[in-house]
Amino acid sequence: MSTLPTYEGILKASTVLDGVTNVTPLQKNTNLSETFNANIYLKREDLQIVRSYKIRGAYNFIASLSLQDRAKGVVCSSAGNHAQGVAFACNMLNIRGVIFMPTTTPKQKVKAVQRLGKGNVEIVLSGDTYDDAKLASIKYAHKTGTIMVSPFDDTLIIEGQGTVGVEIAHQLKQVRPDYVFVPVGGGGLIAGLVIYLKTKYPSVKIIAVEPAGAPSLQASLDAGKVVSLKEIDRFVDGAAVKQIGSLPFQVVKDQVEEVLAVPEGAVCTTILQMYNEDAIVVEPAGALSIAALNLYKDKIAGKNVICIVSGGNNDIERMPDIKERSLIYEGLKHYFMISFPQRSGALKEFVNKVLGPDDDITSFGYTKKNNKESGPALVGIELKQKEDYQPLLERMKKYGVKYVCINEDPQLFNLLI
Repeated sequence: MSTLPTYEGILKASTVLDGVTNVTPLQKNTNLSETFNANIYLKREDLQIVRSYKIRGAYNFIASLSLQDRAKGVVCSSAGNHAQGVAFACNMLNIRGVIFMPTTTPKQKVKAVQRLGKGNVEIVLSGDTYDDAKLASIKYAHKTGTIMVSPFDDTLIIEGQGTVGVEIAHQLKQVRPDYVFVPVGGGGLIAGLVIYLKTKYPSVKIIAVEPAGAPSLQASLDAGKVVSLKEIDRFVDGAAVKQIGSLPFQVVKDQVEEVLAVPEGAVCTTILQMYNEDAIVVEPAGALSIAALNLYKDKIAGKNVICIVSGGNNDIERMPDIKERSLIYEGLKHYFMISFPQRSGALKEFVNKVLGPDDDITSFGYTKKNNKESGPALVGIELKQKEDYQPLLERMKKYGVKYVCINEDPQLFNLLI
């Protein structure tokens, strides 16, 4: 069993990483500070070498291996940031690495790992999910004796991630933090920050932030032990895990002030806001801590607040989905199954009389006609403001429009949208 990570271990990791990783900026954000009437600082791990904090733990672990273990090589499983951190470390330390990734991993992420690892890394695509790739990597490690590099459940990994806190303390100088919002997946980052920051600032309140679709820490706290979630929403891929690490859970279970669950739609809204207002590109997990501020608005007023922006590896091809999820969450995008009478002018009447002046049809498609009188159509309508929704429903009723609101039926929504 691994020993618990320590404050001294984090300081040692900071020395190991000196000159290897970037000292990422701690920036006071004017827009957020004005919005929440507080001093909001962003710890920009999206500006790290591999655009996430994961390199810290991976390098600290691999650099600490004995010469005998280095000769065995390392193996890991990951669909993104951890893989890039391990690949970078393997190249820097000239160690052979094997990285298992799901076959569904986007090509650009696979290429990023290849680029960072160069000739030192072999990528094995295995299974359709991360869990499949993880199982394959474990079997490989047992069969070959290769050293497994855990993404979060290891003392050296946690101590490496904890160096984010060392930098924060140096950068704050005389300012004392009141709240630190930390995204949580497997728990390696928050465990390292709890150890370092709670020692440095005993009164600081650490707020854990999870995606609502994968609340692994909260589930384990409720159970009093580490438990595995049966189903999760994988959209916030950098923090969507079924089970928090055993070692991180031991560290944080009595040390976090509160665990907040942020809806995936709110994460998407934050991604768009950060890009449009501050030209900051964050991945879904990197937006979690900022998105959580809305849930704590009254408590953080007038306080010094730090949000860990954990990563910026956001695939541009995901942006249409991100925008869609944001609009739906904000109440600005609604889908209906509408039965239009099969007569001339029925659709024109709907557009002229039912739609409001600022309502816009963004998608339209007839489904298979099931009788001679009506032809159901899937219609997507975007509103200028969410208050326009109820008047739209009232006009549908007034003009006898037969409809089903798909947004309100999760099973139907997931089937059709």
